[in-house]
Amino acid sequence: MLEVTNLRLGFTAGKKMLVAVDGISFAISKGETFALLGESGCGKSATAQGIMRLLPAAGRVTGGSIKLEGEELLTLAEAEMRQVRGARIAMIFQEPATSLNPVLTVGVQIGEVLDRHCDLRGEPARQRMLELLRQVGIADPERRLDEYPFQFSGGMKQRVMIAIALAGEPDLLIADEPTTALDVTVQAQILDLLAQIQRERGMGMLLITHDLGVVAKMAHRIGVMYAGELVEVADREEFFSRPQHPYTQALFAALPEVSRRGMALTTIPGQVPSLAAMPAGCRFADRCPYVMPVCRENSPDWREVATSHALRCHWTGSTAAVADHTPRMGLGHLMPEMAPFLDVVDLKVHFPIRRGLLQRTVGHILAVDGVSLAISAGRTLALVGESGCGKTTVGKALLQLVKPTAGSVRLGGSELVGIKGKRLRAARRHMQMVFQDPFASLNPRLRVGEIIAEGMAALGLESDAAAQGMAVTALLKQVGLPEEAAGRYPHEFSGGQRQRIAIARALAVQPELLICDEPTSALDVSVQAQILNLLKKLQEELGVAYLFITHNFAVVEYLANDVAVMYLGRIVERGGAQEVLRSPKHPYTQALLSAVPVPRLGEHSAVIRLPGETPSPANPPSGCHFHPRCPKAIDVCRQRYPECSEVSATHSVNCHLIG
Repeated sequence: MLEVTNLRLGFTAGKKMLVAVDGISFAISKGETFALLGESGCGKSATAQGIMRLLPAAGRVTGGSIKLEGEELLTLAEAEMRQVRGARIAMIFQEPATSLNPVLTVGVQIGEVLDRHCDLRGEPARQRMLELLRQVGIADPERRLDEYPFQFSGGMKQRVMIAIALAGEPDLLIADEPTTALDVTVQAQILDLLAQIQRERGMGMLLITHDLGVVAKMAHRIGVMYAGELVEVADREEFFSRPQHPYTQALFAALPEVSRRGMALTTIPGQVPSLAAMPAGCRFADRCPYVMPVCRENSPDWREVATSHALRCHWTGSTAAVADHTPRMGLGHLMPEMAPFLDVVDLKVHFPIRRGLLQRTVGHILAVDGVSLAISAGRTLALVGESGCGKTTVGKALLQLVKPTAGSVRLGGSELVGIKGKRLRAARRHMQMVFQDPFASLNPRLRVGEIIAEGMAALGLESDAAAQGMAVTALLKQVGLPEEAAGRYPHEFSGGQRQRIAIARALAVQPELLICDEPTSALDVSVQAQILNLLKKLQEELGVAYLFITHNFAVVEYLANDVAVMYLGRIVERGGAQEVLRSPKHPYTQALLSAVPVPRLGEHSAVIRLPGETPSPANPPSGCHFHPRCPKAIDVCRQRYPECSEVSATHSVNCHLIG
């Protein structure tokens, strides 16, 4: 159906042309999913934009051919190409927030596609829109259709994007990281939805992702991309049973898994070469453990290793990349019995809902509704749950960035709720936060050195400029960045490097507790491995305690000592990581764990489907908050909230079915 041959595209910078995609070829048949895999900066999204002819102003297709059912797309006039986009090829973009028009309602944006490509208007169009929103799992579509994108959560915006893409009933769908920012439950629903529509319509799919679990679940064939070139192409069976290219092997070795707990994850040294400095020969040579002199001189040719498996590599060995299996246990296992360093009891954060001219309070959003947790020094507590359940609000309330409504937060024996001014600043020295989006949380006008030193000066740690400079250098070294990084601005760094800067800034005031809010959610597996190794190493050296807010269960398995599962503002299950992950007792925890995509073949358990979506925290259900979605709900679940039942000395669950 789609045939891409020797596609070359680049971006003009001044008088130079920087090649971003250098001669890649692949084909996609009807009903087939072809996955493009690789780190950020490898040219995956540029390839998709090239196929759609949606390159930015500086982008140019410099050679090759793109044929859709035999028709050459590169020679079509723009007016003809507009007929192809949306009707024959549709695209789900990576960032839904920037892809949806903020001043148009969701209904208008879906209606545009129906009007242009399906000739549907008025009531038939509205019925089709409602059907599309139901199909992508959006509850109450009649109301949602007339709302604006800002009224939707990230996962909901992604579903709207999918509804828009599917509205024109395309023959080929290009999905660029369609589930990156989504919870495992929503991700499972969306992947199932795409697979079901693909089966019904025989739709081809180009899936761009860096999640090997999603690839194992969805792809029929996989192409691994590195620095603008395809380096390995194989069908799913071959790819997961015998990855051959050193780069592919390194991606697998970087995955955090319970089997690697206590060991340093394998990382890929260095980073993807910039477009302006592409090496001659093999582009992976500088980062490859098996590099030979020929690799730096000649670019390798394609060679077949099986009927459906080819790669470009001079190296012909087959041993997997050697991992650094140095034990890195953190300190959690050494200090299980210590008194909690952080003790939170019945924490509540309720936001008022104000309406009318006088802004009277008409209700409350119960974002956090009675959370209790404790963390000892040197241990890691993972707080998991779907988006909107209140995890980030808990983190912010501990730091008093959001004012708690009730409850107690004791840090090292001192009460934090209610303190202000100098006392609050002094307390913040002991705990710091690493935010989810490092680009948004770093000041773009300050150099990295100034960003890191700012906290020291504000909290009176180092007032002497020379001492500050030395401390900044030491911190940069500690997080694996060069000394000269201090003189550069945040926009000059990759996502993973920016996250390291955020960690260095948090460590600058020598805190005893770090609150990490999804610090690896937007990172490639190779960069994620570096950040996780860094966090492990810092815990080992400094004895820092972590509250790790995440929805990535692979990271929880690898890093956490204890786990607390949150649903709609309350903790429903807590215990040691092994207990909660190996034998989950709450139906919600069981559903979450069943939805995690496994980066191996044949290990996909049946996903427990949760009907509907998380209820609004402004109007939580009576009784157990989970009962409207729970497959095991009984009458008592609808009447009263369950008490806490002890499964073991360290494992408790709030569920009427236990106890």
